[in-house]
Amino acid sequence: MTSLLLYQRIAQQLAEDIRRGVYQPGERVPSVRKMSSQLNVSHATVLQAYANLEDQGLIRARPQSGYYVHQTPALTAATPDIARVERPGLVTRASIIQQVLVEARREGVFAFGAAVPHIDYLPLRALHQQLAKVTRFQSPRAFNYMFSPGFEPLRRQVAIRMRDAGVVIDPSEVVITHGCVDALQMSLRVLTSPGDLIAAESPTYYGLLQLADLLGLKVIEIPSDPNTGISLEALQLAANQWSIKALVMTSRLSNPLGSTMPEERQKHLLRLASDFDIQIIEDDIYGELMYEQNKTKALKAFDRLGHVIYCSSFSKTLSPGVRIGWMIAGKYQAEIQRLQTFSTHSACSVTQMAVASYLENGGYDRHLRFIRQEHRKNLSAFQLAVQQMFPEGTQISRPAGGFILWISLPGRVNTQELHVRALEQGISIAPGLIFSNTEQFNHCIRLNCGLPWNREAERALITVGMLAKQLCQDAGQSW
Repeated sequence: MTSLLLYQRIAQQLAEDIRRGVYQPGERVPSVRKMSSQLNVSHATVLQAYANLEDQGLIRARPQSGYYVHQTPALTAATPDIARVERPGLVTRASIIQQVLVEARREGVFAFGAAVPHIDYLPLRALHQQLAKVTRFQSPRAFNYMFSPGFEPLRRQVAIRMRDAGVVIDPSEVVITHGCVDALQMSLRVLTSPGDLIAAESPTYYGLLQLADLLGLKVIEIPSDPNTGISLEALQLAANQWSIKALVMTSRLSNPLGSTMPEERQKHLLRLASDFDIQIIEDDIYGELMYEQNKTKALKAFDRLGHVIYCSSFSKTLSPGVRIGWMIAGKYQAEIQRLQTFSTHSACSVTQMAVASYLENGGYDRHLRFIRQEHRKNLSAFQLAVQQMFPEGTQISRPAGGFILWISLPGRVNTQELHVRALEQGISIAPGLIFSNTEQFNHCIRLNCGLPWNREAERALITVGMLAKQLCQDAGQSW
């Protein structure tokens, strides 16, 4: 028993070093003889530890050469299952969503629950400099009203950035908003009336469910594949039965699944939208965090008939606190500007000017390269750790960018109970029930991986994994 625990401890320590980047993919780890000498253990114990790491896909043996960190560690867990279609209905989860969000924001809680990047991944110093420059040299304008459609130099920079998403527009077609949610709610207000039916991906962003509740809209959830996005077949079946006024969806890195829709399916979706006269609201807030740039375009890039209102923001890349988003509303732009003028006017003048100045100075692309690399490294570490620490049979998403993971636990585990138990340990998670108006995802959680992978994160994840295993055992005993 002692020998077994010893080799496991050795394997765990080396696995931690690999995930932290001490040993990079392709590099040689210490030889069996050296590790045996360093730790004062037998060769057999080290060989057991290395065999354990091979089983995890973290290292590979090369004949007469030694053990090397595997180039692509084996993530063998299955991806989450696709949902089923349920009837439309008014949102009933708004109060539960609000309760979960309030609990997760408690001071001192380790934040696996909120999809917010760690402060280390925000260009705070550069933003401070730009804010200081704007308030010092452009004070009268910076502290005055700035009406819709927003600061022209910022709209020009956004138009330039949209080229990377495959969208060619003029700055006059951009409307600056108070974040992405502001863009989504204005889009829904322009396209719908209380009692109308909208479609959404399933699972979906909980903020959309809150908006639908606020606006008195019914929602039908369309199953989504963790890899290819919303089911076009299910959407067509739903459109044949019900009159859908708008579809709110994400073609690149959906929240929470992380799916990305292939180009041909995007074009097929637009044909369906045209056939059934469905307006699409595209939420592309994670689009700039695709690990491989210029590989996948936004849905708006293929919109030739004006069916897509595009929404995004800098919340996941620059700072959630600057509250700068934008939208491309096409034929609805005049109505959007009229609505914005008599509600929020526009986003904050000071931050619009500071962000415009930051983008003009050319540091944003360098910043994006850095955070994409960090998120990719951290996401991989989280995936492998979940595979190792969570109950057998756990399913894990495979996003091609961003920093969120969707995890499906086996059996009838209630992740609302997991959420409560984790909070008692000072850790927040996002339980699956807040991502749907149905009961289909009560065994799922969303994890924020926009955090440095370090000992604190690992300890927190180990705790959540242990709690999940306990709940699995409890659920198994109740069958």
